[in-house]
Amino acid sequence: MALVMNDENQRLQHPRGFISRDLAGIAVIIAIAAIGYFAFPDNLALLTRMITIALLVLSLDLVTGYCGVATLGHAALFGSGAYAAGNLSAHYGINDPLLMMLAGITGGALAGLLCGAIILRAHGLPQLVLSIALINLFHEFANKASSWTGGSDGLSGIAPDPVFGLFEFDLYGHTAFFFGMALLLIVFVLLRVLVRSPFGMLCRAIKQDPLRIRAMGASPKAALIRMYAISGAVAGVGGALNAISTQVVGLDSLSFTQSAEALVMLVLGGTGSLFGALSGTVMFMLFEDYVSAANPFHWLTMVGVLLIAVVLFAPKGLYGTSAAFFSRRREQRS
Repeated sequence: MALVMNDENQRLQHPRGFISRDLAGIAVIIAIAAIGYFAFPDNLALLTRMITIALLVLSLDLVTGYCGVATLGHAALFGSGAYAAGNLSAHYGINDPLLMMLAGITGGALAGLLCGAIILRAHGLPQLVLSIALINLFHEFANKASSWTGGSDGLSGIAPDPVFGLFEFDLYGHTAFFFGMALLLIVFVLLRVLVRSPFGMLCRAIKQDPLRIRAMGASPKAALIRMYAISGAVAGVGGALNAISTQVVGLDSLSFTQSAEALVMLVLGGTGSLFGALSGTVMFMLFEDYVSAANPFHWLTMVGVLLIAVVLFAPKGLYGTSAAFFSRRREQRS
């Protein structure tokens, strides 16, 4: 609680410092996107996929990194957003990308409310068990409801219209990439505002000392359910973007593997930091793509070695450890 109050005091006393760091961070994100665009002009699908997964990891960071809720079923929110957007196009003929995105946000938020209401009834290890049970239930439901989801064959027939009637989704993935980057930047800015708001501070305080928050008259469970809904909306953006960019939704969007990989990416970058979530996603997916192409038989071993090294030597994640190191250097100089 004291740490959260110190963060709040720093925010109030040095607002320009936070704004300048945010602007610098946004500039870095744009610069990395530009480098990726020119470095992989024939593989923009990978970069767009990276954006969709980054949105999932950001949403996971909200409940795990900032609220301390243990979950291995967050792909349920991502997949719900993907199927909601896909069904709007495939079954109702509504192909406007912005309306499909709105459907994805709604689907993800509703799934977040449902999952939050169930998972938050437990604590610690039972939370993990409930989250695993939920992701399996979502996966099995999508598999059985084949008339709406396509089952194991996937949901096809998704045909998004051009964005604003001008930018058509082409085979090379240019429109999907720029559309995804715009969404990522908008979501990132909104989340930076959210985590520094009084509500964001309350959620961080709940992670540190829920008993004190309850004694102060606030309801930790109500706040966490609200954050779960917000997290679901963010994951729904990623799911809808995935449906729009690939024009198909498969059961893998609701898989346990998707949830576990998202958690690995978050730990790799650093929990409790939006920049950590983004950096972890980029590093993991680039490393996975490069290693699997270089050694298709033993690439999982190499990924495992990387993760063990990070956990042992950089327990705060690569970004979190680097940020802590430079922060100590600044304090020593001052």
